Amino acid sequence: MDVDTRLLRYFAAIAEEGNLTRAAHRLFVSQPSLTKQLKHLESQLGVRLFTRSSTGMTLTDAGHALAAHVPPVLADWDAAVSQTRSAARVLRVGFITSAANDATQDIVTSFGRLRPGWQVDLKQASWSDPTAGLGAEEVPVALLRLPFPGQESFEVRSLFTEPRCAALPSAHPLAGRDEIAFQELWDDPVIVAPSLNGTWREHWLALSERDGREVRVGAVTERPDEFLSAIAGGHGIALVPACASRFHARPDVVYVPVTGVSPSEVAVAWLPDAGDVVADFVRCCLDVTRSRRTGCGTRSG
Repeated sequence: MDVDTRLLRYFAAIAEEGNLTRAAHRLFVSQPSLTKQLKHLESQLGVRLFTRSSTGMTLTDAGHALAAHVPPVLADWDAAVSQTRSAARVLRVGFITSAANDATQDIVTSFGRLRPGWQVDLKQASWSDPTAGLGAEEVPVALLRLPFPGQESFEVRSLFTEPRCAALPSAHPLAGRDEIAFQELWDDPVIVAPSLNGTWREHWLALSERDGREVRVGAVTERPDEFLSAIAGGHGIALVPACASRFHARPDVVYVPVTGVSPSEVAVAWLPDAGDVVADFVRCCLDVTRSRRTGCGTRSG
């Protein structure tokens, strides 16, 4: 029987936390998604791993048996993966769609010159994981947007900022404007990602700039195509980085600059003690974004 190591990591987190909500927060995933993955693991094994109650999650006898074996299995797997990638000279880099904009290829090229023989494997994360794989340690370094959940647990360096704009259906009454004041959009429903919580939620809904106005959620989407289709269908609007007008252009969605909201900040983040190879990649990120103005962003200070 083949079991995805991610399912084992999810199981281990639930077992250690004894609570689905805390485990989901630790893993930077939504609680419904974590519950679904746990059910999938139990289905694969054909056993019940936890007894669920109002006080939390308690391991069954089968769960205790699995919990005794999972930590060394994951540790051995992590060591094998790390040694294999080092031998193959492959650096896996997570990223959120359009995170580093036009700078990404220059960063990869610069890294190749600094580390001859090394390759960069770019792994795109869905919007349900704002950490771009760092939270589950699927990657040692990532290009993403601030703020993100658990940010204080990682090393982070800002690269540049860019304005945010409003993504509107082409039939929206304000779609023809050259600029929109954010307060004009306060009553519109908003399209959100399933992981929208904490500081991530506050930023992308611009809660501090809404003067206390309640947010109405029009739809919850996980990927860019679903997100854009929901906007085009009139289910709501969204604040997005200005570069979305190029990376996600389509005739039924209009991008209009918005005043009264803070910009989006792009950063490189990495696991503590990730090693010299990651340090070199971070250096390339800083050097490239310092020396050029990206197509959608401005250089960070």
